[in-house]
Amino acid sequence: MERRRPAQRFNFLFNDFLRLSLLLGCLLLLAPARGVEIWVATNGSALAAGTRAQPLVSPGEALRRAAEWRRQGKISAGEPVKIFLRGGIYPLSAPVELRSESFGTEQAPLTIEAVPGERAVLSGGVEIRGWEKLTNAPRDLPKVARAHVWVAPAPRVNGKILQFRQLWVNDRKAVRAREPNDGKFFRLVAWDRANQTAAIPGDALRCPWWRDNAALPEMVLVQVWEIADLRVKKIRFQGARAFVSFRQPESAIEFQHPWPPVIVNSNYQAPFFLVNAMEFLDSPGEWFEDLRAGKIYYWPRTDEDLTRAQVIAPALETLLKISGSPDKPAANIAFQGITFAHTTWLRPSRKGHVPLQAGMFLLAAHKLSPRGTAYHPGLDNVAWIGRPPAAVSVKNADHISFERCLFEHTASAGLDFESGTHDDRVEGCLFRDLGGNGIQIGTFSNPQVETHVPWNPAEEGEICARETIANNCISDCGAEDWGCVGIAVGYAREIRIAHNDVSDLPYSGISVGWGWTRMTNALRDNFIFANRVHCVGRKLGDLGGIYLLSAQPGTLVAENSVFDIKPSALVPDPQHWFYLYADEGSAWEIWRDNWCPAEKFLRNANGPGNIWTNNGPMVSETIKNAAGLEPAFRDLLERNLAGTLQLNTDH
Repeated sequence: MERRRPAQRFNFLFNDFLRLSLLLGCLLLLAPARGVEIWVATNGSALAAGTRAQPLVSPGEALRRAAEWRRQGKISAGEPVKIFLRGGIYPLSAPVELRSESFGTEQAPLTIEAVPGERAVLSGGVEIRGWEKLTNAPRDLPKVARAHVWVAPAPRVNGKILQFRQLWVNDRKAVRAREPNDGKFFRLVAWDRANQTAAIPGDALRCPWWRDNAALPEMVLVQVWEIADLRVKKIRFQGARAFVSFRQPESAIEFQHPWPPVIVNSNYQAPFFLVNAMEFLDSPGEWFEDLRAGKIYYWPRTDEDLTRAQVIAPALETLLKISGSPDKPAANIAFQGITFAHTTWLRPSRKGHVPLQAGMFLLAAHKLSPRGTAYHPGLDNVAWIGRPPAAVSVKNADHISFERCLFEHTASAGLDFESGTHDDRVEGCLFRDLGGNGIQIGTFSNPQVETHVPWNPAEEGEICARETIANNCISDCGAEDWGCVGIAVGYAREIRIAHNDVSDLPYSGISVGWGWTRMTNALRDNFIFANRVHCVGRKLGDLGGIYLLSAQPGTLVAENSVFDIKPSALVPDPQHWFYLYADEGSAWEIWRDNWCPAEKFLRNANGPGNIWTNNGPMVSETIKNAAGLEPAFRDLLERNLAGTLQLNTDH
């Protein structure tokens, strides 16, 4: 081998060094910057440095600090920001709002993360303290309860007594006093649409002071695939019957809308129960708030000690709002390991609640005679709807992610991608004890537009698209509105719903589509794959484990496992349920290789182009067993049962 001269050896080494330096430089440019860490703890201070040793006191303060540092140039445009929340409950007096100065970029995302192994809770609740054993019982309290009930002063928020419809004792939901007790129902005697009155058994209101009691209750009425919550206005007794009228606006809506139906005939009388009166407080676990007296009454369960228990009532409707604009969307924001809990929704107490389907509530509705509109020749009704709120609301946003988060204890929905959202991801999250839908995505109908008018905006950016909902455990939704579902998608496209475990629901499991139309609309190319849907339909009827509605070309429903659907006797036809349900207008969809114990499917008023292949008990065990959570996320099932959720890594 030829020996190199010293100069040659120097040039060779120098060139190697230069190449190595260039390579390292490129790697440094490609590697993400470490970024800035801001720490938050419940015992922190608004004046602290925001370090691990000197944390700030709230997530809102951390976001303000990050925005201020960016403005001052202390955080460069390319530096990521990570906000760590130490364990504990962060009570919110207002929603946390992420404005434009908090948005991330692809190179410099914003992450809000619970310290691994610790449970950080953003709570919209207020703790109720000062419980004492009741000594001077009000006249209306049943005698059976007087030796057991405790009383506490109702909390005040902004100088006013807090009104609420939910209560949690040691993380377990209490029962708003009702008659008959949980699991039992009265039946309607008659339903008078012309005079807007309901005839009920007089025994349902057996207390003599109902005639002059101003604090009248609410009626919760089962109507096939939904419920209605109606505030009682007046009660008139006549013989063995009581005739009940209701407050506006819900009375007019309830008696004018044809769907969902209120059925009263010789074969079936719609079930109902009454709620929210002191006279109904007669069992452990029940509570009543006397707004006039500013007191809360509760009969503790046998394992509850109110001198030590944590009792929380919800005060905020929404905990987190992420909202950009069409020209500047919120972007590149990640949430990891955060718990969102304790939200309220008071519209049912103020305007009643008469939903159409999947919790979308009616603003107006009536029957058409004769039938038909320009956009739907056979239509027999028209309706306008509103959208229920969620604990977390996302609008005009891209690349937002929720990983290993917990959504629980809400009056309405858990997580809502409203409109104009794209390329977002929800993975490894747990949704449980939610009053409404677990997750709701996309436009359902604009409140000013009749709900059967197909929605297909000229600006495609308004349509929610390319969202991923994967490997989540979703259970016990629809706890307030039984017509809600685990995952509800309105008008949206390219939504990927895969490998979720959806269970313990009063109505359908996964619902995709809106509009009851075969006409062209915003729906297309949705992907419902390898989900495990079970233990659904526990209270209502006319449902599906997986339910699709309206034309949605290119949509695929494949390799899901759907089983254990056992509707109750509350509905007029307990057999009118289906493992797979393609409802009105469904067209150009593919349904294949879905495992079910039987071929119990419905194709109701479908359009053209649907393909059904190999669905039912003949599907392979391999496909059946692969449905549901993938191995890395199966711990969610155990954590759901145990009532906890934490990230698996240590920081």
